[in-house]
Amino acid sequence: MEVAVLAGFAFFAGMIDAIAGGGGLVLVPALFAVLPGAPPATLLGTNKLSAIAGTLVATLRYAVSVPIAWRSVIPAALFAGAAAGAGAWSVTLVPPDVLRPLVLLLLVCVAGYTLINRRLGVERVPLPDGARLGARTAAVGGVVGFYDGFFGPGAGSFLMFGLIKWLRRSFLEAAASARVINLATNAGALGFFVASGHVNYAVGIPMAACSVAGGLVGASLAVRKGIPLIRGVFLTVVFVLIVKLALDLVTGG
Repeated sequence: MEVAVLAGFAFFAGMIDAIAGGGGLVLVPALFAVLPGAPPATLLGTNKLSAIAGTLVATLRYAVSVPIAWRSVIPAALFAGAAAGAGAWSVTLVPPDVLRPLVLLLLVCVAGYTLINRRLGVERVPLPDGARLGARTAAVGGVVGFYDGFFGPGAGSFLMFGLIKWLRRSFLEAAASARVINLATNAGALGFFVASGHVNYAVGIPMAACSVAGGLVGASLAVRKGIPLIRGVFLTVVFVLIVKLALDLVTGG
């Protein structure tokens, strides 16, 4: 029964994550609620096993239909994966919760900017696929990757916003490129959890299968419905994150 419930959450998380990121908002609380006695590291590792499966199939689905600047995105993904590892190591030096008020402020700014600038991410502004674009993409991936390893909440939203605002990608292209970069950060984190024995495969494998189905459905919906759907889901995820972080600040959670 527990596995079936978590598999259902994994499908929904995979679908949401494929469209605009934020799958962890669904799946991580579900894991902690359904398996309260499990070690937190094992729950996080199991979440990453599920997440990487959905992200992989979503990436492949996007790649079939959406142009991805592979020459700049792949180095950025590798850079982001390494930066995520550095961020995870930094947790041993600085408590990540010190970032919570700043992240809340940044998310409010992201939501406000996106709402005010209704043309943001609607059209792609062509940029030369050369060293300059590669450097910009790597910078966005590196900063968000480090943040993802260090603290995490809203990483997918910040990544998409960075790709849209500073690399002039449309919401659809940003969603596709973000999945590639997320794939690298998830792989880095999963490698750590697997090596340290913090993955529950009996739960994680069925969840991964459902996450694959959810990722395929989400990416297909995003490709068919396009920018209006992605923009709406993106703003919804950002608003949910704002509420969650604000409640955590008030309650000390």
